[in-house]
Amino acid sequence: MMRALLLSVAALAVTAPIAAQDIAITNAKLVIGDGSAPIEGGTVVVRGGKVVAAGAGVAVPAGIERVDAKGRWVTPGIVAAFSRVGLVEVDAVSGTNDRSAGRSRFSAGLDIAPALNPMGSPVAVNRAAGVTRAIVAPGSSSNLFAGQGAVVDLADDMDMVTRPRALQFVAFGEAGSAKAGGSRAATFLLFREQLLAARSYARNPAALAEWGNDAMIQRADADALVRVIDGTTPLFVRVDRAVDIVNVIKLKGEFPALKLVLVGVTEGWLVARDIAAAKVPVLVSPLTDLPSSFEQLGATQSNAGRLKAAGVDVSVGVFDDDDAHKMGYTTQYAGNLVGLARLPGASGLSWDQAFAAISSAPARAVGMDASIGSLRAGRVGDVVIWDDDPLELGSRPTMVWIDGKRQSLTTRQDRLRDRYATPQEGALPKAYDR
Repeated sequence: MMRALLLSVAALAVTAPIAAQDIAITNAKLVIGDGSAPIEGGTVVVRGGKVVAAGAGVAVPAGIERVDAKGRWVTPGIVAAFSRVGLVEVDAVSGTNDRSAGRSRFSAGLDIAPALNPMGSPVAVNRAAGVTRAIVAPGSSSNLFAGQGAVVDLADDMDMVTRPRALQFVAFGEAGSAKAGGSRAATFLLFREQLLAARSYARNPAALAEWGNDAMIQRADADALVRVIDGTTPLFVRVDRAVDIVNVIKLKGEFPALKLVLVGVTEGWLVARDIAAAKVPVLVSPLTDLPSSFEQLGATQSNAGRLKAAGVDVSVGVFDDDDAHKMGYTTQYAGNLVGLARLPGASGLSWDQAFAAISSAPARAVGMDASIGSLRAGRVGDVVIWDDDPLELGSRPTMVWIDGKRQSLTTRQDRLRDRYATPQEGALPKAYDR
């Protein structure tokens, strides 16, 4: 196994930095990613790593490289709404798994950015599936708050962090109860007390030293939670049960600047009006259609469609389904919702809504829709050409650009396949070349 892993590592080690390209992709079935309909015969122009124009009748600047899409689908790169990519290589090998810090004395102050590994094989696998950005959250800590997540890109280079400390993650429901002392009452009390302690710290930083061993919170955790209280850092909250969702939303009454984003929301359709009225975005996994616990008894595949119909801003992700390795399933999940909309009695999404749910909607949830998630002018040059409808199961990217840089779609799995496809007697082919 170790020798095979060298194949991936060595290939990355010799990769030279890729320069941004000035390109015009023409003759495309162009998807802007903002919920608008695809544009036949569209053009997207990328210069200096940014989109400068996209649409019908866009003029191509003289001297710029042209790529003829030949009528194929051209879209912004997929934004994975919730993932642990870069934190995990092999789930069962603890040395390659940095998603959780269950024995750390810190919680909210934990920052995943230094743990992210752009050389991990899941990065290339997901990039080859058309995923160009991901919202990465920590798994858990020793306390209620899990820590600070990041927005990353999946380019073939060593600098994958787009925005560090982009979110704070906390789990309520059954997971939160286990951290707080065994009940939901304890979860909500601990949440309030830690935010109140952070607020007191912000008003008088010296007070933390005075609290001594009785302090509710570490200084690094307090610093991180101050940014949550004042709305600088979005708070991603994992919550599934309908009444828990309502109670989490009520916390905005005590901490009005909170920028809540609800993750999971399995029973969200039961309280969709409350979520919409609070203007809180949600990240859902459409395949959570059967209860796996008592807090998911109201699970239904129509959840996303019903939430959207109520006016909730819905993003689609693959959490709870190997979210480090299989973010490419996002397009399948979105496509399922398009098919669901055609079934009598079910609720799904239109094609345009479904694609926006995996591109601009997650970017908006994390407060970055002005820079990622669509092909509007000024956004990053993350562009994908597909061999067919990207929401159909059998479709694959044929070309991918991230920040205007053409990316390799070759993965470690491809190289292993090629190495062993035609075995011969004698020594095996070299795993890598020096």
